[in-house]
Amino acid sequence: MNTSSPDKAFSVILPTYNEAGNIVQLVRKIQAAVPDHMECEILVVDDNSPDGTYELVRESFRDVSCVVPILRTSDRGFAKSIRHGIERASNDRIIVMDSDLTHDPIEIPRLLHVGQIYDVVSGSRFCAGGRMTDTKHYLTSLVYNWVLRLLLRTQVQDNLGGYFTARREQILRLPVDEIFFGYGEYYFRLLHFVQRAGLSIVEVPSHYLLRGAGTSKSNWARMIWSYTSAALRLKSRIAMTESGKEEDVPSSTPHSS
Repeated sequence: MNTSSPDKAFSVILPTYNEAGNIVQLVRKIQAAVPDHMECEILVVDDNSPDGTYELVRESFRDVSCVVPILRTSDRGFAKSIRHGIERASNDRIIVMDSDLTHDPIEIPRLLHVGQIYDVVSGSRFCAGGRMTDTKHYLTSLVYNWVLRLLLRTQVQDNLGGYFTARREQILRLPVDEIFFGYGEYYFRLLHFVQRAGLSIVEVPSHYLLRGAGTSKSNWARMIWSYTSAALRLKSRIAMTESGKEEDVPSSTPHSS
């Protein structure tokens, strides 16, 4: 484990699959964004990418001890890679972000700063000041987030962003088996259990950029079907909790800034 002061070190988790065209640039951007007074560990959790992402990271940062390539060859999946990275992180403060350059590392210092006050800080496209370069994607995601907010009755405006910081210890106290599976829908499950545990959430404005090299792994029709199915299952669970069939703890109210 890292012996640095808890407030002086953090770990970034980067789940990857076929991101050889982006990962080296992203790691260097993250290194450039680290505040001067802090240390950063970067875990690249690769799902055995056929394009050689893992090998590229291993060779490119062979002499950089703070960049840790991790190869996963079984039980693969986006959300499971994130969980694996959180479990392997050396620091209690973690940041999770996508590896396709849509999440801008320049926002890391702000996430860390606000994270001194709130348990979970989520980079949001839809709170005041948030935005997305891809207008069509922005509008589609905005409408779908309205649907999620109605289904799940959450005050969180961006339930699928996935760019966040939290305390590792607090995340691992949650029912991780019920959260970290599937693809991007893991995020609204995470937010639900964070609130259920009474942890505080704040959304800060974030600018989501265009993907770098390569093509998106998302299929919109399949994604909407799987996300909606996951949201309905979570809604059913919430209804059971409220009817007293499942033990629950008080929720906290998310904030926006």
